[in-house]
Amino acid sequence: MTRVKTILSSAFAIGMAACTTQPTATETASFSPETTIGLLQTLSSDEMEGRGIGSEGSAKARAMIIDRLETLGIGPVGESFEYPFTYGPFRPPAEGEEPAPDKDAINVIAKIPGSSESDLAMVVTAHYDHVGIIDGEIYNGTDDNASGVVATLAIAEHFAANPPAYDVLLVFFDAEEDGFGGARDFIENPPVPLETMALNLNFDMVSRGDNGLLWASGTHHWPGLVPLVDDVAATAPVTLRRGFDTGNNRDDWTLLSDHRVFFQSGIPHIYFGVEDHPDYHTPRDDFELVDQDWFLGSVETLTIVSATMIRV
Repeated sequence: MTRVKTILSSAFAIGMAACTTQPTATETASFSPETTIGLLQTLSSDEMEGRGIGSEGSAKARAMIIDRLETLGIGPVGESFEYPFTYGPFRPPAEGEEPAPDKDAINVIAKIPGSSESDLAMVVTAHYDHVGIIDGEIYNGTDDNASGVVATLAIAEHFAANPPAYDVLLVFFDAEEDGFGGARDFIENPPVPLETMALNLNFDMVSRGDNGLLWASGTHHWPGLVPLVDDVAATAPVTLRRGFDTGNNRDDWTLLSDHRVFFQSGIPHIYFGVEDHPDYHTPRDDFELVDQDWFLGSVETLTIVSATMIRV
C-alpha cells in the first residue's frame, strides 16, 4: 500500500501536476455523440432485462461492451475480455441460518497500451450490472449504471484515436449491486500488479444531472488531484464540483461504489457521479428521462478529465 502511494507521488502525480500549466481543459473530446446515445438506449432497454447478475440480459450487455471494444480496435489484458469469478457470501450466517451459496459473475477488462515505457496505468471503471427484474418489473438502470458504462466506452473511443502516454485499463465490473463483488475480485486477483495502478477514475450514475451538477468525489483524500479537477471544471461543458467525500452516511461517497476497493488499497481515486434522484433504484430509471444534451456534456467532461489526468 505504501509502495503504491510512493509511486504515485514520485512519478505519475508529479507529471499530472505539470499538466495544470497547459490548457488541457479546452481539449476537444473525441467520441461520437450519436453512437454514445445509441449505446445508452440499447444498454438500458428492456431487452437487457435490467442486467441482473448471471442473467441472460447480463450476458447480452457484456457482449455489447466487448463488441464495442473490438470495433474500436481495443484488446483484452490477457487472452479474453471476460474474467469470471466466484464471490460471497460477505458475512457469516446468522444463528440457525443456512450459509448463503457462492455466486458466479464476470468482469470485462480491456487495455489501451501507453506510448511511454512506463508500466504505470490509469484504471477507468464502471459497473455494468443492475438489479434485474423484481416482482415482474424491469429495472433498466439507465443512470445506474448504463450511463457510466457508456461514458467509459466513449473514453475508450477517445484514447483509441488519441493514444495515451500511459496504459489505460478499462474495467466493467459485475456484481457492484451485490457487495461490490467484481471490484473485490479485481483487487484480490489483479490482471496487472497493483503497484502499477496509479489512479482510478470510477463512473457511476453520470446521466441524470437533474440539478445540473456532476460531482467529483475523492479529492479530500487525495488533495494533489484538486488542481487537475479544478482545471477541467473551469471550462467543462457541465458544472463540475468537488465534494461528497467527507461527512456521514450518504454525504460521504468514499465507500458507496466500486472505487472503494482502490481507496482501501491505497490507490488514489476520483469518483464521478450525480446526486440521488427519485428514480434511483426504481423501475423508472429509464432512458426517456435522460436529458441527452446534459448527458453528452457529462461524457465530454469525463473524457477531458481522463485525458487531463493521464497526459504528462
